[in-house]
Amino acid sequence: MGLKIDRGDYFLANLEGQIWLTEATSKPLMLDQIDLLQAIADTGSITAAAKIAGVSYKTAWDRLERINNLSEQPLIKRSAGGSKGGGSILTDYGEEMLNGFKQLQEQHNQFLENLNQQLSSLDDVSKFMKSALLQTSARNQFLGSIAQIETGAVNSEIQVQISDQQRIVAMVTEQSRREMKLAQGLSVIAMIKASSVTLAVGDDLKVSARNVLTGVLVNLDRGAVNADVTIELAGGKTLSAMITNKSADQLALTQGTVISALFKASSVILMLA
Repeated sequence: MGLKIDRGDYFLANLEGQIWLTEATSKPLMLDQIDLLQAIADTGSITAAAKIAGVSYKTAWDRLERINNLSEQPLIKRSAGGSKGGGSILTDYGEEMLNGFKQLQEQHNQFLENLNQQLSSLDDVSKFMKSALLQTSARNQFLGSIAQIETGAVNSEIQVQISDQQRIVAMVTEQSRREMKLAQGLSVIAMIKASSVTLAVGDDLKVSARNVLTGVLVNLDRGAVNADVTIELAGGKTLSAMITNKSADQLALTQGTVISALFKASSVILMLA
């Protein structure tokens, strides 16, 4: 929610706002992400949607990966074939989300219009400015529910179901588990830094990492030294890893490569949803 104020006379000129969808089972979905969903619905293409939104293709990818990973069901899916080749379309759940948001936005706009007519001083506004938005540098964020807990004297192992096919294992101290009141069925967000993810190609992997998630490489973005790798997992989720260009060459990574992402349970940070 933002204010436009005439600094000379210090009066309230206009009250503006944005909507975040916050339910017990989901984290905020910001307006720019909803705009991208609308653009994909209109064009059937992430590239075209990025142009409409005025952002780069990579930025659009990042926003869509986040909204898909933090949703209980996939909102977008890739389509194959057609006169112009493959593209991206909204799932039925994505269509429901978009239509529901449009209705909510109409009611929100009406609310702001009524509020503008009632507020007469900045003191009135302060009552509405008491929310906080959590920000984190972790590239990978997955909404899930706690499927299993194994407690120990010092540490506890928490298994988080992020889709029907995928689980993430986190290691937290027993004190943290008690303080957060972690219990089976509780909704949490599992966060992993892209730099904490190791990639491997091939079968019959024998590793000590507790988490081994296998998927298909869908994007490889090279920089001067490092490469940003995006892996599509089962259930419509995506995982990002940051590796060196030399490592990408040694693994012969190309789009479509079947690849395994490995990370330690101790690299997973849990946050209540």
